[in-house]
Amino acid sequence: MSGILDLLNSDLGKTIISGVSNQTNQPQNKTQDVLIMALPVLMTAMKKNATSQQGAEGLLNALNNKHDGSILDNLGGLFNGGVDSSVIDDGSKILGHVLGQKQSRVENTLGAKVGMDADTVAQILKIAAPILMGLLGKQTRQQNVNSSGGIENLIGGLLSNNSASQEQSFLESILDADGDGSVIDDVAGMVLGSDKKKGGLSGMLGGLFGGK
Repeated sequence: MSGILDLLNSDLGKTIISGVSNQTNQPQNKTQDVLIMALPVLMTAMKKNATSQQGAEGLLNALNNKHDGSILDNLGGLFNGGVDSSVIDDGSKILGHVLGQKQSRVENTLGAKVGMDADTVAQILKIAAPILMGLLGKQTRQQNVNSSGGIENLIGGLLSNNSASQEQSFLESILDADGDGSVIDDVAGMVLGSDKKKGGLSGMLGGLFGGK
């Protein structure tokens, strides 16, 4: 099973980056940077929520019903003429449920890292969240996941293929930080390190995930 960030290096991922970039009027490289960091953070938050029986059942129910993966089948239609407000509203609800009171902290942290205002980061995340849920929904069907334990393992598998324990701790630190600014420094140091000079997706992934 491929990791979640492998998505962004695929043709599908390029379509997502381009579409979100056009929707938010942001450069593709900055949009890509936000998504590279945001997707694992959102996945980590979902995994945390899925550790409780209620959280796992709620997520599984959403994946079995509304977020079945069909959104991935027509991304051209999704982005053509602008993303429908119902998708953005859905993304807002997903973020509120997954991140809760930590949502503003995550948006501010990511925005400080890439040099983008938090409101624009929020718009990117509102579009990305339903797509991410669609990806999870498709994986749930392909792997016949039908239990709360299964969904937690599925998310863990998608994350484990991208990050070692040190980087996983970093992802969790964004969610658990006390807002003293240290997380922003950690983000800048890890993602904007020497690997950034390589440029492109591989450089970003190398900085964030230990050069894998």
